[in-house]
Amino acid sequence: MNASDRVPSAEARLRMVPPHALVATAGRLLAEDFGARQVTLLLADYGLTVLQPVTHLPHTGDPVSAHDGPAGTAFTTQKPVVEVTSDPATQLVHLPVSVRGDRLGVLCVRVPATSAEPGTVLRLCDFATALGHEVVTAARDTDLYLMARRTRRLTLAAEMQWQLLPGRGCARDEYVIGAHLEPAYAIGGDNYDWSTGADHVTLTVTDGMGQGIEASLLTSLAVGALRNARRAGIGLADQACLADQAVFSQYGGKLYASTLLLRLDLATGTVRAVDAGSPQVYRQRGTTIEHIELEAQLPLGMFEETLYEEQTFQVETGDRLVVISTGVHGTRSAAGEVFGEVVLRQILGATRQTSPHEAARSVVAGLVEHVGDQGLVSDAAVVCLDWTGRDAGTTRGIGRDR
Repeated sequence: MNASDRVPSAEARLRMVPPHALVATAGRLLAEDFGARQVTLLLADYGLTVLQPVTHLPHTGDPVSAHDGPAGTAFTTQKPVVEVTSDPATQLVHLPVSVRGDRLGVLCVRVPATSAEPGTVLRLCDFATALGHEVVTAARDTDLYLMARRTRRLTLAAEMQWQLLPGRGCARDEYVIGAHLEPAYAIGGDNYDWSTGADHVTLTVTDGMGQGIEASLLTSLAVGALRNARRAGIGLADQACLADQAVFSQYGGKLYASTLLLRLDLATGTVRAVDAGSPQVYRQRGTTIEHIELEAQLPLGMFEETLYEEQTFQVETGDRLVVISTGVHGTRSAAGEVFGEVVLRQILGATRQTSPHEAARSVVAGLVEHVGDQGLVSDAAVVCLDWTGRDAGTTRGIGRDR
């Protein structure tokens, strides 16, 4: 067979269609290859409460729970779920859609009952992963998939902040990251960021002073400055110094941003840290929860030419790191009780066996319950990292794609 006679793969055929036509094309391909009779792409909303169908107009249909039911179970467990329906001739397969550990949603495919065997389900999982990659790429050129995620309109500040985030998860052989941010539709100054390399992963949590657009602009400057410094290949302390100068040059000390910078060495588990403000980090080792006490240094931009110093601590295989912003550990209930140590530790203990994504979401959900009807008055960011360590045979620079 000549190369020109080969049938293109599903991935190649998805890449050839316009960005807005991915779902329709996926339905056609699944019908041809698997006899699919119904295909629906569900995307998780910004608050991770529901999964919403991607349709043409008004860009979404009736949502389903992101935590309950077959689709919700596929999303939270990141495993396929085969649902037996009232039609004995078909079964509905719910497939997690994720890209390198970032959970996007669920692909629901109705196939003949005779086709829902393990080998076919695995092939469908591969198709769902390929579709997820194409959705991420297509989102650069169309608003369709971003609009489908929304249960209501975002504030302008939230729009700016979501565009600044790297995603809500990341996975490699050595670690898995899950993150959550609230209030999802009205965030202003909280941000998390990460970057992975062959030998390390850098993680930051930033809390810009103020609220709304003002806080969003401040945080955008701080995060942009940190990224610029990081991409120049300089050390963690110098990254903080350059970002500090950038923020001070713009605001003259009137506004500043609190930041925690962590750099984890993938070969040794050594963590370098710069505590420039109020975000806190906890380490879970077995059943022990420890607040890592770091030397508190000045927030970015408070004074001109502040010097920062790195500290180090260690993680071992099986450890979990949880980083929380001020809006988490400093929030009070209507009765004046600080969320802080007691309730936070209870939630961290109860979620120890869940995924980092669900643990981060549970912390924020517990915080919302703690404040009650008054609602969150500050942004709340939680990032959870599970450290699995590097085996001697692990190839440098190559991670898993989930």
